[in-house]
Amino acid sequence: MSGVAAAAAPVLAAAHPGPGFPLLTTLVLIPAGGAVVIAALPRARQRLIEVLGVAFSVAVLGFAVFVAVRFRVGDGGFQMVSQHSWITQFGISWKLGIDGISLFLVLMCGVLFPVALLGGRVRSNPKGFVAWMLLLECACLGSFLALDLFLFFLFFELTLVPTYFIIGGWGHERRGNAALKFFLYTFLGSAVMLVGLLTVVYLHQRSTGHLTFDLVTLSATQPFSSTVGIVLFLAFMAAFAVKAPIFPLHTWSPPAYTEAPAAGSVILAAVMAKIGSYGIVRFDFELFPKAAAQLAPTMLTLAAIGILYGAVVAAAQRDLKRMVAYSSLTNLGFIVLGTFAITTQGVSGGVLQMLNHGLFTAALFLLIGFIYERRKTWQTNDLGGLQKAAPIMAGVFTVAMMASIGLPGLNGFVGEFLILIGTFLSHRWWAVAATIGVIFAAIYLLWAFQRVFHGRTTGPNLHIPDLSWRERAVVAPLILAIVFLGVYPRPVLDRITPSVNRLVSHVEHGSTYRQPAVAKGSSAVPVSASVPAPAPGAP
Repeated sequence: MSGVAAAAAPVLAAAHPGPGFPLLTTLVLIPAGGAVVIAALPRARQRLIEVLGVAFSVAVLGFAVFVAVRFRVGDGGFQMVSQHSWITQFGISWKLGIDGISLFLVLMCGVLFPVALLGGRVRSNPKGFVAWMLLLECACLGSFLALDLFLFFLFFELTLVPTYFIIGGWGHERRGNAALKFFLYTFLGSAVMLVGLLTVVYLHQRSTGHLTFDLVTLSATQPFSSTVGIVLFLAFMAAFAVKAPIFPLHTWSPPAYTEAPAAGSVILAAVMAKIGSYGIVRFDFELFPKAAAQLAPTMLTLAAIGILYGAVVAAAQRDLKRMVAYSSLTNLGFIVLGTFAITTQGVSGGVLQMLNHGLFTAALFLLIGFIYERRKTWQTNDLGGLQKAAPIMAGVFTVAMMASIGLPGLNGFVGEFLILIGTFLSHRWWAVAATIGVIFAAIYLLWAFQRVFHGRTTGPNLHIPDLSWRERAVVAPLILAIVFLGVYPRPVLDRITPSVNRLVSHVEHGSTYRQPAVAKGSSAVPVSASVPAPAPGAP
């Protein structure tokens, strides 16, 4: 008991919030407050509702940028921690924190919600739509920032409700079935995770006599056998694999992505899927490092199958939106591949690819939404020759598509390259199999582009309008970010790598998470300076 307390003491000392403005709490509560304000407005004030919705989401982006500016480079621990007692008798607290792994997911969330609201406006009942979108933003931000297991579970579950109503209320013809399938899959996965979560807390209390849901404290002890650790790892994985989605628990995603409105598709694929992959890194790896290492070959196999399966099925699609949905399955497979390589290069590439995939997939879904507004179809057989009438749309689509393929000079290449290098160092045959998926991606994306934008132009396609100035303004930030991260990813990697080094070391050695206490008035000691980097070829 005393040994555990002594080991956890530095962590707890560093994890308590210092004086100052609660940045992360404010960041989470701004969209929730916006949802309440929108809900209180009369439905007839549609223009005001739309303006306020965008204003609240832009305010979130402003706070996220401020957090990024305040973030200390080289520190692999949690920063700007905001902690307050909540349900004291059960050891539950309101605890938020950010590190290099979650920083850019929060920034991505801040960018994509205003982009989705501007680029995917709805005509019927915008009040309900904007309110649900803002509540969903609150839940997504909370999921990326929560350091208390109970708080994370609440935010994780909260994402289900607004997403269900967004798909079911503003989706397309088969939206009811898609929304129900999404809800049932994710709810059942979350129920399994809840059982695992409570078991972790119970075993920790039995071992230490201390009841807590604090992630940092729980990860400092491993009070269960290897078998129990594997079972608990799989209980958490059940929820994260559905949310991501990861093969074979992906079958809800193509109908949900296809039937959701354009803004819903953007958030589902670009933001909510990352809650699943982030959950693996943040909770499965922190709480069950031994199980993560033991099950790595199994997860790498599923990732490789998902990459190849998604590519083959995407190539067979004649529905443009469904093709991008299966393309997302391939990209998520790459993220999982890099994560379970358990090397610095692989995990860093996986985290970076979460950001990259969010940017180019959001751009693709927005552009497909613009095409649907003009032609009322996604079927490639009904399209063709659009480049002649809409050259700017074709050019923007080309950049987003090439980023998805992994063209050098665009952001998708950097993430995929790091993932393949990191996987090759420790599990080379899985890296070879994944490389085949890269080739397939080039085939199906280029083929789809050819069918939609090239060829003979006939009928309504002759007079399709090009992107308006509003639509160009909406996609411009995404295209600029795609190019910038492809040319100069160093600012992102400099902030990701220290946290990844700490995490990889934690998994490799099954050690406790130790963040040195910082005396008042002294300079911070980066975690990366006290934790040795993993060996290049470590499994």
